[in-house]
Amino acid sequence: MAVSKIKVMFNCNVEKIWYIVTSLENYEWRSDLSRIEILNENEFIEYSKGEYPTRFTITSTQMYQRWEFDMENDNIKGHWIGIFRGNGGQTEIEFTEDVTAKKLIMKPFVKSYLKKQQAQYIEDLKKALS
Repeated sequence: MAVSKIKVMFNCNVEKIWYIVTSLENYEWRSDLSRIEILNENEFIEYSKGEYPTRFTITSTQMYQRWEFDMENDNIKGHWIGIFRGNGGQTEIEFTEDVTAKKLIMKPFVKSYLKKQQAQYIEDLKKALS
């Protein structure tokens, strides 16, 4: 099991960040995705640029405060928690991923993979907000 957490402050309101992060229809800002397939109101599949699928099941939604989901593909299984703290015109986000590698060979690389993915996500989010 690997846990990776990232916390970042943005100069915009929580509603704007919430909409960008939680929208399954407007994902073009994400440089790592080719598409998202919405299965129902709580399940979706993200496809990487290489068309590798990861299935997500939303487990908690507290508008403008918290969004959680389980995720799984052939290599990993885990849980993601997004915390959103709005304060006037600023918003702090805190994203935590708790992932277990399904394949023994993947275990040593999971933590560094998560860190890299989170850093790219934040860079993409910064561009989407500018």
